[in-house]
Amino acid sequence: MSSDQISRTTTTERLSTKTAGALPASIVTPAYDRSRVVPGIVHLGVGAFHRAHQAAYVDDCLAAGEADWGITGVSLRSTDTRDALTPQDGLYTLAIRSSGTEKLQVIGSIGAMLVAPEDPGAVLATLTDPRTRIVTLTITEKAYLRAAGGRLDTAHPDIVHDLANPQMPKTAHGFLTEALARRRAAGTPPFTVLCCDNLPANGATLHRLLTEFAELRDTRLGTKGDAGLASHIAHQVALPSSMVDRIVPATTDADRARIAEELGVEDAWPVMTEPFCQWVVEDNFPQGRPAWEQFGVTMVDDVRPFEDMKLRLLNGSHSAIAYLGLLSGHATVDRAFADPAIRQFVDALWAEAIPTLPEDAGLDTSAYTAELAERFSNTALAHRTAQIANDGSQKLPQRIIASAVECLEAGTELVHLTLVVAAWIAACAARGKTLPEGHFTDPLDAELTALLSEQLPANETVTAVFDLAGFARDHAERQTLIELVAVHLVHLRRDGPTLAFAALGIERG
Repeated sequence: MSSDQISRTTTTERLSTKTAGALPASIVTPAYDRSRVVPGIVHLGVGAFHRAHQAAYVDDCLAAGEADWGITGVSLRSTDTRDALTPQDGLYTLAIRSSGTEKLQVIGSIGAMLVAPEDPGAVLATLTDPRTRIVTLTITEKAYLRAAGGRLDTAHPDIVHDLANPQMPKTAHGFLTEALARRRAAGTPPFTVLCCDNLPANGATLHRLLTEFAELRDTRLGTKGDAGLASHIAHQVALPSSMVDRIVPATTDADRARIAEELGVEDAWPVMTEPFCQWVVEDNFPQGRPAWEQFGVTMVDDVRPFEDMKLRLLNGSHSAIAYLGLLSGHATVDRAFADPAIRQFVDALWAEAIPTLPEDAGLDTSAYTAELAERFSNTALAHRTAQIANDGSQKLPQRIIASAVECLEAGTELVHLTLVVAAWIAACAARGKTLPEGHFTDPLDAELTALLSEQLPANETVTAVFDLAGFARDHAERQTLIELVAVHLVHLRRDGPTLAFAALGIERG
């Protein structure tokens, strides 16, 4: 959201604690005294998804009387969310939209907003506060700063900075590690860290990255063994994994205008979402947690089967719809999914990915994919394909590559999975040509742009992209995977998705 969009809301009365009491009766408002809420959760990465998902679940808990779990939001980069919500006392509208209806609910669980680059000391103070017992994160895959092999990118400038300046961190790793060090020194129990991003085994992955970061910090300080912070994080800090699912498209000016009309006041940053919402969490919270299970959260011992189903069936097909949709001229998911060729392709993609899921985990993949088809067809969301297309080099390994590798190992078909990778490469190459420049972005954009501008033969292009992104690194079947992707890329270069689909027996209408 631009500063112009925020400033326009200052011309009329804003949503706030004062105005919320006068909203129309049809609007759901916080059913609790916000002045009595104690901040028990710090959330890093306060974007639209968090506000449509975890913050909504916490709002339900606060309404049930669990007043110790208010959220303090922290933006690690941008001031936009803070600038929009602070004049509104942290309140915002959640618009739950289906093809025929829209329900508006004002969420009050975020009590304060901090912007880390403006005052890292304030963020560290909040993280160190004994009342903070849980830290949640939605910072997107790229912010975990992993190298191509999956380990911590120790050469990243922000990691280098945080190791040299622990009191003034920039990264989630730096903030969490310094806060845990301060809590340890003060005798305060460590908070639980709950990752809510689409990483495989996200809790375990973040645990490893934080431990690696702490080991580097210990080396600089000359501490070893049990005296070191790495040992403390490895053995004393709980990092349960979780799986989150809710479609949250970007908010438009038309959304703001429509909601302002319904409310009778301006809301600088309402959030659009769908009726469906899912959260599966490993139940490991030594310092306590809200009673999320009373409001639909599934608390489990092992989140991996649910996570794999979501990553491979929802997120994998979302990426396919995004890249093939962009190449086919479809701006939104519902329009792309209504394309008979893309719809048929997604069914075949699911058929390839489903056998890679565990058979003994009680997963109902038929019901799940039927529900996905209904969600993708929701015309009210206008979920932009370009939004989903962002950060493909970070998303495809867990969404597509993992399934493809398992298919290769099992000797089963994977021609649809490999087309998704080729479509990502083709969509990246199309920016500035058939797609607008910067239509979507990727952390590897500079390298990808230089590589794709060389217009190498398909096999050489795919090999170079795999090397750059670290796809299937060191896997025995890596070359086979490259060759399969290259065949699709040849078809996409010749006649776009039409020829690529035809090669799979899918005819465009």
